[in-house]
Amino acid sequence: MQRFGLVLLGCLLASKVFAQSSADTVSRVEEVHQRVAQHQSEVQHLQQDVSQQESASQQAADRLQQQDRTIAELRRQLKAAQQGAKTPATGH
Repeated sequence: MQRFGLVLLGCLLASKVFAQSSADTVSRVEEVHQRVAQHQSEVQHLQQDVSQQESASQQAADRLQQQDRTIAELRRQLKAAQQGAKTPATGH
């Protein structure tokens, strides 16, 4: 009978340890889920920031291209005006 009591006591202790271990595991799993959610939120914010920066960069590139086209047109007009000034006026 004493052996049975020891076996029963051992089983009770093992189940308590298992229950505590399970509770610790659940707590750790919840903590991991919380960290994952925080990291996902941070990733979303960073993706939004990158998207905004890419958009701003594209807009700046578009503005530079437009300025380049304007400069090229102004140079063409200047060259045409200079060529016109070099040609002597005839008919007078």
